[in-house]
Amino acid sequence: MIELHDIYKSYGSLNVLQGVNLSVGRGEIVAIVGPSGAGKTTLLQIAGSLDRPDSGTVTYDGTDITRMNEKRLAEFRNRNIGFIFQFHELLPEFTALENVAMPGLIAGRKRRQVMEEAASLLSLLGLAERAGHRPAELSGGEKQRVAIARALINNPRIVLADEPTGSLDSHNREEIHAIISRLCATRGHTFLIVTHDPTLASIAHRVVNMVDGHIHTITHNRHDSAADSSSAATSAEEAAPISTED
Repeated sequence: MIELHDIYKSYGSLNVLQGVNLSVGRGEIVAIVGPSGAGKTTLLQIAGSLDRPDSGTVTYDGTDITRMNEKRLAEFRNRNIGFIFQFHELLPEFTALENVAMPGLIAGRKRRQVMEEAASLLSLLGLAERAGHRPAELSGGEKQRVAIARALINNPRIVLADEPTGSLDSHNREEIHAIISRLCATRGHTFLIVTHDPTLASIAHRVVNMVDGHIHTITHNRHDSAADSSSAATSAEEAAPISTED
């Protein structure tokens, strides 16, 4: 679905990415790990069109987004890519519901439909009763679940997450792990995640280990489907009452 081919990126004399090739399939969770300075976040930003490579191509289902002008790229990004950041980046003056709906409204979709979908996503993630609360009134875990809902509002081709559990305690990290697993398993969402969290990396289908601007190794995680499904459902039950009946 997504192909990054021969990606090079430098900032001045610093060579951050040196000929990186990576593909991400539909319905797949791919984790990018490695030491600080390895180029993980830069690669994620290029995959998400937030930065441009010096050379190389990024294609979504055969469409080369590196050839798009800024206006077309912004429209493509809004409709096709969801983002989850380490510190949620919610707008403080808006409610949880309004924050979730924002990308849909920016896309020019009908307000009523977007608000209904935003409410449905908050309910899916166990936040129906928090829809009218502003970020300052939410816990860290609740804010990150709102951010996940916001990332999904336009039903993107892929969700890109940069250290999505980095600012959370162990309990909330486990909740987010379970939510991502279930969203992939039951709704077919695709995730590309940069993380230093080995437990989060363990739920991925593939783990990409980067060193000095190169992909060093790619590891395929083996999951017992029945065991994983049962474990994820149990872990997510309190935090995210995700249903397969949408």
